[in-house]
Amino acid sequence: ACSSLDVVLAFSLLLWFWLPYCLTQTTPSNTATSKLKVRLAGYPRKHNEGRIELFYKGEWGTICDDDFTIANAHVLCHHLGFVSATGWTHSAKYGKGQGKIWLDNVQCHGGEKSIEFCKSRGWGNSDCTHDEDAGVVCKDERIPGFVDSNVIDAQVDENKVEEVRLRPVVGVAKKKLPITEGVVEVKYKDGWAQICDAGWTAKNTRVVCGMLGFPHERKKNNFLLHSVACTGTEVHLAACPLEFNKPNATSSCAGGMPAVISCMPGPLFMQNSGLKKKLKISTNVRLKGGAKVGEGRVEVLKDNVWGTVCDDRWNLLSASVVCRELGFGSAKEALTGARMGQGMGPIYMNEVKCLGQERSIWDCPVKNITSENCQHSEDAAVRCNVPYMGLETSIRITGGRTRYEGRVEVLTSDPNGTQSWGLICGENWSTKEAMVACRQLGLGYANQGLQETWYWDSSNVTDMVMSGVKCTGNEMALSQCQYHKTVSCQRAAAKFAAGVICSETASDLVLNASLVEQTVYIEDRPLHMLYCAAEEDCLSKSAAKANWPYGHRRLLRFSSQIHNIGRADFKPKAGRHSWVWHACHGHYHSMDIFTHYDLLNANGTKVAEGHKASFCLEDTDCQEGISKRYECANFGDQGITVGCWDLYRHDIDCQWIDITDVKPGNYIMQVVINPNYEVAESDFTNNAMKCNCKYDGHRIWFHNCHIGDALSEEAERRFEKYPGQLNNKIS
Repeated sequence: ACSSLDVVLAFSLLLWFWLPYCLTQTTPSNTATSKLKVRLAGYPRKHNEGRIELFYKGEWGTICDDDFTIANAHVLCHHLGFVSATGWTHSAKYGKGQGKIWLDNVQCHGGEKSIEFCKSRGWGNSDCTHDEDAGVVCKDERIPGFVDSNVIDAQVDENKVEEVRLRPVVGVAKKKLPITEGVVEVKYKDGWAQICDAGWTAKNTRVVCGMLGFPHERKKNNFLLHSVACTGTEVHLAACPLEFNKPNATSSCAGGMPAVISCMPGPLFMQNSGLKKKLKISTNVRLKGGAKVGEGRVEVLKDNVWGTVCDDRWNLLSASVVCRELGFGSAKEALTGARMGQGMGPIYMNEVKCLGQERSIWDCPVKNITSENCQHSEDAAVRCNVPYMGLETSIRITGGRTRYEGRVEVLTSDPNGTQSWGLICGENWSTKEAMVACRQLGLGYANQGLQETWYWDSSNVTDMVMSGVKCTGNEMALSQCQYHKTVSCQRAAAKFAAGVICSETASDLVLNASLVEQTVYIEDRPLHMLYCAAEEDCLSKSAAKANWPYGHRRLLRFSSQIHNIGRADFKPKAGRHSWVWHACHGHYHSMDIFTHYDLLNANGTKVAEGHKASFCLEDTDCQEGISKRYECANFGDQGITVGCWDLYRHDIDCQWIDITDVKPGNYIMQVVINPNYEVAESDFTNNAMKCNCKYDGHRIWFHNCHIGDALSEEAERRFEKYPGQLNNKIS
């Protein structure tokens, strides 16, 4: 054994290392930044409040409320990623903690980077009991750019084992990603070390595979007796009790070999695995609103309708069950407080208590929901471990002011295998393609896709190597999108190359379907009252042939209430300098087309259509505790704040479909928000709303109104086949 093993720690069970080279001891330098872990705990509580717990010397503990002040609370809330504190609590309001009381008589000024830099009696020096545990209430507003907050973290000391990797045994496998089998190696101090397979179990393999982004282990080896004590539910190998090779040991792995494992990849990652049998994944659980593959708000399907999960007692064990059943590894993070945006519709589960071995979250104990104890502001989310695919190595952005923006350059290989960087033709480059580029770069959502990038001309790369790129928006890399086999670009100069502006957060608009159903009616409106509407192209084409100002148009009217349930404000793509003034109605248009209104027949053909220019994007009203930011009066800023909604009442111009030429019958009414993807959103699948519609020539009825992604595939198929069944209002 190497002499530096004298510094290796001893833990509780056997884990022997094969050492590729000597490990060296490093001493951390003293810096002004803090690595102290802080979390909010207790019950009941919201995501922005709770008992304060600190992770110190490998153990979670609390803070005593003696001499506690709002300044202390400010420091702690900042540490957690909130802009400030609104209050603090004493006398264990959120329940009594366990273990150590780490700090007492804490006195902060309010500007400290961490609570550890404030005056106190010192770590572990306290005369308090857990009846005096302090808590904080943080303002529910995030520090811009703050990442990895509100995370329920793995409760392990990751200094034991920092990283785990698989080293392929077969040389060919090194070129194929993801790596699904090989020798298990762990990063320890400054080196990589192998693990002895004596006593290695399938449960240990399950933990390692989960860390590496794989849902299951493959039955590869027959193992001997227990010598590493993973239970199989851990999310990190460091959470299993470990014992390192002892100093001066005569044998580093008696009778053993390096541990070799094989993992089963999920369906998204099987293309290079050579495996024929595809893993089945859950059809009644999904992730929504995430920027990256393997993250999002947890939604579950019940009675053909999708709903969310409340975050009370949400933890890594439950999150890992969700991740594995969807074909990913174990959970990297369990997120609370609607950190992946708020859902719509029902909340089905609360206080989920998975043990970690369940095949589905539906197999875990849960508590029934009442409206008093859960709101969509408490929707649970996950970030799952996913296999390393190396996708970010074949793309980069250059010339931008920040790392989130720039001209897109892609890595290509010529027939000789020589690699070089090249540009993408900007023609028809849109938000959808930009979404894929930002995802591939690991930079979140696409804020904008740009067809000209002359202002980012700082690179010596000038050749166009990709054109005709067309993505659905769900791909993991641009190479998975459609594109021309041979480059064809009319504007081939570098200044017309494609660019992106990425963002960690995005808006998410969704229509209130039930309000549409409740407010629908028909109006026969005289032509002399429709001159402005005709000017703004809000009537069907036959109106041009009418005998103005005599006669009328038959209008299908309803209210639209459009909510922003995302994590960023929805703002028009165009700046106010380019908004168009419409004198007829006396307002500015900030978007040419904001919504499409269509009436479709049974085969999907439009029989009538309308469109709604966003003549005024503003906050009509907001959830409790959220302030309005946007209003149209006096050439004000236009937009929709997170947690607010914009209401287009049924009685305003163009809030209709002109059905003058429509015959009686059964139809599907469809509304699509942001139809041209002008403004980036975290989820476009919920932008459409559909209703079954019956028109008898005099009256009209809507029913089964729902958001495009609210129903199961089976229920959506039944809806599309609507044969004209009547509701109880029609005989």
